[in-house]
Amino acid sequence: MNYVVIAIFAYFLVALEVILDKFLLSSKKVSHPSIYTFYVGMMSLFALFLFPFGFHLIGLRRALLSILSGIVFTYGILCMFFAINKSEASRVTPVVGAIVPIVTFVLSVFFLSERLRSVQIIGVIALIVGGLLISFEFPLHINKKKFFHGFWYSIGAGVLLAIAFTWFKHFFEHDNFANVFIWTRIGLFFGAVSLLSYRPWRKKIVNSFGRFKNPSKEHYETGSLFVANKTLGGIGSILTNYAIALGSVTIVNAMVSVEYVFILIFGLSLSFKFPKIFQEKEDFLGIFQKIISIIIISAGIVLLSIKFR
Repeated sequence: MNYVVIAIFAYFLVALEVILDKFLLSSKKVSHPSIYTFYVGMMSLFALFLFPFGFHLIGLRRALLSILSGIVFTYGILCMFFAINKSEASRVTPVVGAIVPIVTFVLSVFFLSERLRSVQIIGVIALIVGGLLISFEFPLHINKKKFFHGFWYSIGAGVLLAIAFTWFKHFFEHDNFANVFIWTRIGLFFGAVSLLSYRPWRKKIVNSFGRFKNPSKEHYETGSLFVANKTLGGIGSILTNYAIALGSVTIVNAMVSVEYVFILIFGLSLSFKFPKIFQEKEDFLGIFQKIISIIIISAGIVLLSIKFR
């Protein structure tokens, strides 16, 4: 199968995961992003099933860094869930998608001594312009917030996820996939546990345990939808990496715009049936703004991911 087709299907699954995240969070089926993040972290322990496929002990320093990267990733997705809960998924994901490569590139310049090339500088500028364009609430008013609700959570998510992804990449370059995956997922577990240290979140998470004692039909449905949703996201992630292995990493990364388009289509379609959950703006200006922003962000990702000899 052509790697482009695989990439399109992968981004379709990831887009569906984002939309279901929005549905579960905003419909109050999951009452708070901290609860949602906690259970995502708990599910990361399924990575232990990879134990026979390459797990081994590593040095204390590397183990601590691997776990810390997983904790950072946990707080990155927590910020993203806060943003998705507060705003339109079709705004949040492109902003996060623009921030991640910018921060990753800056980190590589400072810590990996990579040099800035003119084409890549243009790519960074395109990501900034596209990210800002999709962030503004038009028309602009003096007494009105210029950015969408959840904008700063989106920025925080992008920064934290970029730091985590940079660490992940470093670990993968020095060890096998299964071992790195297990150690970083242990970090996600500890990140989830650390959420209990904040009293308001601890109270919400602990209260959610009561649903396991006398689960209603609704709780069964929510739990099943949550597991199915995270399974879709996992399959999408695996297929994305498979597409990269088969073809061009630049093309596959640039095709992330397909994911944003799917999210926009899903969000617009569902906003007619669930207007309180999917607050997508259905006017021409709003849709046009998002499409132009997605094109600019995608162009920036292409320019930034071009490899030179």
